[in-house]
Amino acid sequence: MRNNIIIITIFLISLTLIIWSVFIEPNMVEIKHFTIKDSQLSGIKIVFAGDFHFKKYQQKRADKIVDLINKQNPDLVLLTGDFVNGHKESSSMPIVQIAKNLGRINAKTFSVLGNHDYHVGNEKIKKELGKNKITVLSNSNEKIKLKDKTIYIAGVEDLQTGKPDIDKAIENAKNPIILLTHSPDIFPDIWQDINLTLAGHVHGGQIRIPFIGAVIIPSKYGNKYSQGYISEDKQKMIVTKGIGTSILPIRFNCKPDIVVIDFI
Repeated sequence: MRNNIIIITIFLISLTLIIWSVFIEPNMVEIKHFTIKDSQLSGIKIVFAGDFHFKKYQQKRADKIVDLINKQNPDLVLLTGDFVNGHKESSSMPIVQIAKNLGRINAKTFSVLGNHDYHVGNEKIKKELGKNKITVLSNSNEKIKLKDKTIYIAGVEDLQTGKPDIDKAIENAKNPIILLTHSPDIFPDIWQDINLTLAGHVHGGQIRIPFIGAVIIPSKYGNKYSQGYISEDKQKMIVTKGIGTSILPIRFNCKPDIVVIDFI
């Protein structure tokens, strides 16, 4: 009798964890707030998101994400790629549909592309995003005016599928500079004078064990650059946990997030 109770208890706990990790937590998008002191960017609000991995049937989810971004009333929206799901176009929401959805963002928007985007077709994705007023940066930068400030937004190619070149990305740019990269693993290589780096790719690990961190994470630095605000050698970086999932459709102790950055 006692053994049966133990077995039933283990089964119920396991079932609860599966339901939570597959159906509940992946849909619990949280708004993560950071306040950064930077006189060159003071008064600017940025919304930052990445790793959408939109599946074919996720139109309602896409609408929710765009509505959440717009609800933050950002001055600028920055994205770090992986718009598509999987490595084949057939497993993803069509890029035309993804681009139209993100085209509803009501602030000036810049992005870089991720490794999944390159596998599906980076030129097509870049073209469709461009049609919807989203500028894709690839080892390049653009100067913008926000309020009374001139800001340079720079972006590098993906580390896995391209050749990120920070020097080229910030060529002729002046501070303040915000750098977009899909992978956070370029962070230790940044020596240039950059105000803030934004990265994604690692999803926070998707499964995080309390007091330990991510079990598996696609970074040679492990948990070091897996999520949140990082300050190192006068460089600052924020890594989003992303919005979607990759490989396994699960999240545990690692809610998807949209990042809001207020500069003061």
